[in-house]
Amino acid sequence: MEKMIHWFSKNHVAANFVMLLVLLAGFTTWFKLKKEVFPNISLDAVLIQVPFPNATPEEVEDGILLPVEDAIADVDGVKRVTSTAMESMGAVTVEVENGYNVREVMTDIKTKVDAITNLPEKAEKATIEEARLDVQVMSVAVSADVDEKTLREIGEQVRDGLLDYQPAPPTKDWAGAKDGVMRMLRGVPKITKANLSAVRPYELSIEVSEQTLRSYKLTLGQVADAVRRSSLDLPSGSVRTAAGEVVIRAKGKRYTAKEFEDVVVTTKPDGSQLLLRDIATVVDGFEDVDISSRFDGRRTVLINVYRTGDQDTLLMAQGVRDYIENVAPANLPEGVELELWNDASILLDGRLSLLIRNGTSGLILVFIVLALFLRPSLAFLVALGIPVSFAGGIWMMPQMDISINMISLFAFILVLGIVVDDAIVVGENVYSRIQGGEHPREASWKGTHEVGTVVIFGILTTMAAFTPMLGLSGVSGKIWPNIPLIVIPVLLFSLLQSKLVLPSHLALLKPHSDSQDVNFIFKIQRRIAKALEVFVEKIYRPLLMSCLRFRYVVWTVFIALLLLVVGLVAGKWVPFEFMPKVEGDVVTAKLEMPVGIAFKTTEAEIQKMEQAAQRVGNRHKDVNGDPISVHILASAGTQPFQTGFGGMRVPLGSNIGEVTVQLSPAADRSISADEFITEWRQEIGTIAGVVELSFRQETGAGGNAIDIEISGRDLTMLQKAADHITDELAGYAGVKDIATNSRKGKREMVFDEITPAGKALGFDLASVSNQVRQSFYGEEVQRIQRGRDELKVMVRYPESERRSVENLEDVRLRTASGDEVPLGIVAKARPARGPASIHRVDRKRSIKISADIDRARANANEVVDRFNSEVLDDLSVNFPGVKWDYLGEQKDQKDSVTEMSTKFIFALLGIYVLMAIPLKSYIQPIIVMTVIPFGIVGAVIGHIIMGMDLSIMSMCGLIALSGVVVNDSLVLVEYVNRHRKDGGTIIDAVHNAGAARFRPILLTSLTTFAGLMPMLVETDMQARFLIPMAVSLGFGILFATFITLLLVPSVYMMLEDIKKLVGRKSEGSEAPPA
Repeated sequence: MEKMIHWFSKNHVAANFVMLLVLLAGFTTWFKLKKEVFPNISLDAVLIQVPFPNATPEEVEDGILLPVEDAIADVDGVKRVTSTAMESMGAVTVEVENGYNVREVMTDIKTKVDAITNLPEKAEKATIEEARLDVQVMSVAVSADVDEKTLREIGEQVRDGLLDYQPAPPTKDWAGAKDGVMRMLRGVPKITKANLSAVRPYELSIEVSEQTLRSYKLTLGQVADAVRRSSLDLPSGSVRTAAGEVVIRAKGKRYTAKEFEDVVVTTKPDGSQLLLRDIATVVDGFEDVDISSRFDGRRTVLINVYRTGDQDTLLMAQGVRDYIENVAPANLPEGVELELWNDASILLDGRLSLLIRNGTSGLILVFIVLALFLRPSLAFLVALGIPVSFAGGIWMMPQMDISINMISLFAFILVLGIVVDDAIVVGENVYSRIQGGEHPREASWKGTHEVGTVVIFGILTTMAAFTPMLGLSGVSGKIWPNIPLIVIPVLLFSLLQSKLVLPSHLALLKPHSDSQDVNFIFKIQRRIAKALEVFVEKIYRPLLMSCLRFRYVVWTVFIALLLLVVGLVAGKWVPFEFMPKVEGDVVTAKLEMPVGIAFKTTEAEIQKMEQAAQRVGNRHKDVNGDPISVHILASAGTQPFQTGFGGMRVPLGSNIGEVTVQLSPAADRSISADEFITEWRQEIGTIAGVVELSFRQETGAGGNAIDIEISGRDLTMLQKAADHITDELAGYAGVKDIATNSRKGKREMVFDEITPAGKALGFDLASVSNQVRQSFYGEEVQRIQRGRDELKVMVRYPESERRSVENLEDVRLRTASGDEVPLGIVAKARPARGPASIHRVDRKRSIKISADIDRARANANEVVDRFNSEVLDDLSVNFPGVKWDYLGEQKDQKDSVTEMSTKFIFALLGIYVLMAIPLKSYIQPIIVMTVIPFGIVGAVIGHIIMGMDLSIMSMCGLIALSGVVVNDSLVLVEYVNRHRKDGGTIIDAVHNAGAARFRPILLTSLTTFAGLMPMLVETDMQARFLIPMAVSLGFGILFATFITLLLVPSVYMMLEDIKKLVGRKSEGSEAPPA
């Protein structure tokens, strides 16, 4: 290393080429990186879905969930299995253990599921895929006062236009040339995934009345068979001729209502034909579900645009806007409005701009601090390491699959002030040698080599401190690695720059001359330097000597302060919350009415909620005088804004609905999102018969404050436990929106007994249920692909004959001989009511209870702690066989804190080892590391000053702090050791080391704090998610400066006292212990 430093110090051309290579690589890589709000994460789970049309949840559980759970029970790598039985669908989610390859586990699961032989006959083929979170870029609301089918066709036209859109080529002028360069660097906007939402699926329904079937002596099954025979494409082989091979195939698949009307149902002996149009009405329409959606009061369909692979969110958003503004209007009918909705690019662009602005301000402040304490030319050379190190970090981002997102950008801000620490130590040491009369070329490599070991191990300790954020489990464990995977490469390139590039630049420095003092900047710098020298000599040196002589008093005072801060945290005077509160610009109200309620009732309530939101929005104006409610999306029969795994269908049902309001940006409105929700809730009032009405603001972070899952095999005991938990939760102040996923389902008519007369006629339950199913649900004849849509072709009764329970009395069953028998003679029916959905975890029934916390009235962790001790700890005793666990935010908090704490202990051991190597001592690293707990004291005091609760982001800051604060202590202790070898007393060596290292220690702390200062004073509500981490690091560094300069020297002397007591004579120690 010494030879390499020496060579580069003499060859500044080589050093400059290395610097330019890194800068150019980072610059070109920046434009190719994908940009997103949060890192795109893998869920490490496999999703199995099996459609079972028209089946009840209980039938889905028995027919789908139980066989699938049994089949995959012995698959290696399965961590947890959760299953849900809904009407017509069974879904099983398999969480994969850490360390297992998800795709390999998925392959094993697919093999097991494909081998199942006892699935119901009517169940469809299982789809098995890796669970994913679809990243939505934005939605396009297509609104018009037209009928449903016309509006959907317009929506499809817009969707297809988006998918086919190609931007116009650049113009042949300066602007076009600039656009061409940016396209070369960033690429061209390309939209590859866009789906329609808030629409009913297409369906082709062939409706035949019971009376018509009787008159023609037909059954629904016979009509269905006729359609199947007449609508097909079938390969029929090939013929080899002299001219070549000729393929033979039957081509008669039908795609439109008119084509199906020509299907021949029967042919009489005289050749006359009975066509489908003679007996049936063919309706080319939509599936028999109820959905309505309005956007700002007009009927609408939504087009959701998703990002796939490495696509750039901002680039895709630009493409959507270009199409909507410049292409679509010319191709659409008059009266059609296109509006962008839920545009993630606005949030992303705002947050990126916020972080870049803070980073730029921090960079300027760091340079100012350097210039005030160092010679401006030296300050410039030190600060030059920042862009070089950052460029190197950016260069490495694609190799580590890191995108430009809120977390990775914050990591750059976090390391902004840290990255110059090694350059400060090197630069200050080299410059001291130059000022001492050494030639710059000699001073550059000798000064760099002199502090080389300390600098290298200082960087390594900082890197080690960030490692606990790597390898965490859970969803959050996929987010935190973005910080160390940015910080560590940046620090490595910083080390490279300080060892190879900086010495070659420092070799060109000249000693300071008096003629430079006429310069205004030099005058300021000299005054500060002089003031600092006076402070060190007149104040710090005497203070340090007093601390050394009364070292045990100093230790006692600092320990008392540490205990005081620990008591504040333990006593909840400084509360802890998992995720910091972030202000959102979108609020959502979800409505659930009793299952089976008329759709018109739900739709009317949704309309009232929509009008209530409008009234609240109109009462409050933004800075421009406009209502704060920018857009309102109201949906009945579905919840399109609800997100989940990719591939999971959007919830449907006549009893559910949702109203989502986009508010003005937080900085532009007078009330918060929570205050809007409070007024909106009051404006809505009481809804008769409501099952659940919940509100939340969408912030992209966190979920419900409380998610409790209970499981057991005794269903009665399980429901009693769930009722007990909800009743108890309601008694806690600040707890709101309590809900469970245990709901009563639709009313049922159950046929479970065949009468003696029915048995005599040859009926059994299978034949009865099949004919009744055909009558009411219908029989699926086939599925056809029409454009981008797959639609079912159904044969069934007309809607008028299947809308009432009384229609059951009119059903006639056909015997094997063709005779008609009333259903009531064949089978007995009884009314029943099952669950709306069934949930299972690890092969047992489960119920989830969720609730939110009004943060103005209560702290989530305090409520949870009380609830655990007062209710949950005795739950298994009061309800035998019932187990409970937390999900969501509380589980994530428990797992993250536990894992991070464990990894932090190993990180501290790593830091100890990295300290022991350069110090060549087992004891002295303890002196260095005493600064860590006291740095935490500063972090907690910082939270008190800033009026913030501690959070998981604060913990990340504390972990990072532990590696940064030891660097100054390491330099100080190493300096003491070096000067003890020159002779003199220990107390003089310690005393002189403190004075000599005062400026670099102060400077490294001030640069770190200055880099974080813009974030600390940021008023934008979107920054609140990241500020706690900056508070921990910034204030911890400041407090640790005093620890390093006062306590560490005192502890050094205390250890010398201990050595003396155990018989290890301390060389020349003169200071008696106080």
